Amino acid sequence: MKKEQRIKTNEEFSNVFKNGQSVANRQFVLYKLPKEGQPFFRLGLSVSKRVGNAVTRNQVKRYIREVFRLKADMIERHADYVVIARKPAAEMTFSEVEQSLLHVMRKARVLKKMRQT
Repeated sequence: MKKEQRIKTNEEFSNVFKNGQSVANRQFVLYKLPKEGQPFFRLGLSVSKRVGNAVTRNQVKRYIREVFRLKADMIERHADYVVIARKPAAEMTFSEVEQSLLHVMRKARVLKKMRQT
């Protein structure tokens, strides 16, 4: 994921938390803030120390980034997203993380309808 596609500063995170809508399941919370005129979506990650040690937290972040990378063509552009990982995410495999994130994305209506031909 390119640097311009990441949410990094505290102000950007705070803006998404204050003005965005959130949807959650047991493993993840997804905040979405629409941004008109933005050519791509941006992603911010928050994984607390409660989730696990540094190795575990980094693995969870890699899994989340990879799901967003693989599903980039299905995800609505023109928005900022912040994903907060909860403690159960630490014991999940990549496919479980993918299923859980897709579930949250469907609930938040983030995924575009793909045309079937």
